[in-house]
Amino acid sequence: MIRKTALQLGAALLLALIAWNGYVALTHIRHTQRIAALTLQSSIIQAKISGVLNDLADMETGQRGYLLTGNPSYLHPYTEAQDKIASDFAGLRAGLANRGENERSLESQLETLANSKQAELEHTITLRQRGYRHRAFKVVDSNEGMEYMDKARELLSSLSAAETSAFAMIERERNASQSKALKESIVANLALLAMAVCLCGLVRYDRRVLEEGAAHNAQQLASRDLQLANLMSALSDQARSNTSAIEVNVRLLLQEYGGFLPRHAHECAEQIEEASAELEQLRQQLVGGPDSNEDEKPAYEAVA
Repeated sequence: MIRKTALQLGAALLLALIAWNGYVALTHIRHTQRIAALTLQSSIIQAKISGVLNDLADMETGQRGYLLTGNPSYLHPYTEAQDKIASDFAGLRAGLANRGENERSLESQLETLANSKQAELEHTITLRQRGYRHRAFKVVDSNEGMEYMDKARELLSSLSAAETSAFAMIERERNASQSKALKESIVANLALLAMAVCLCGLVRYDRRVLEEGAAHNAQQLASRDLQLANLMSALSDQARSNTSAIEVNVRLLLQEYGGFLPRHAHECAEQIEEASAELEQLRQQLVGGPDSNEDEKPAYEAVA
């Protein structure tokens, strides 16, 4: 009973350890997925920061080329960047939605500054298109646009540094999570292995005890079978002796005094002889087969 209870408790504990191991693995997978999502988001934000800077640079490049040459084909980078910068700012705002107030404030300042820069670029291009080349270059020489770009680069650099710091925190969290998951996994698997070994040893011990008990019971059963066989043999010999004596006496009675017995007594003697023969046949069936009748022949021959 104790062994059975121990096996049941061991099996339950083994299942609990398996469930714990699965929980640890599932938790690590979920945490890894979260870290991967944060890493991807950080990469997207950095890409959007670079995209905004490239857009401003392309717009400025297109403006300068057009102001110098008056060729509208030089405005191609300007128009492309003008169409793209709105989506880049939208992506940047979405990426920074879960960041701190400082980063969101930097993005808002950057967007305001980019609008001012675009207005400055649009103003010079419009002047050039109207033929006021000198006035357009005068606006450029005022360094208003350069100040916008310097401030924009400064804000973009601050955003990039903040995002780099956030990414470093994500990396530290990822490394700590991996280290913790590795330790928990090692502990869980060692505990699972130890429990499996203990349970296996307990099963082998229980099996050995059962085999020893079965061998002991078989030995006791064999001993009892031997005792029963000896008892049956003794009873069989006694019954055979009694039935032989009855048959001999009945035969003597019929041979010696058969002529003097009444008919009823003669029939009773014959019935006794038949009953004795039936008992002997039943005894032979019980002991496993007919015995040799050679021991009876001398008695009959002696009677004859």
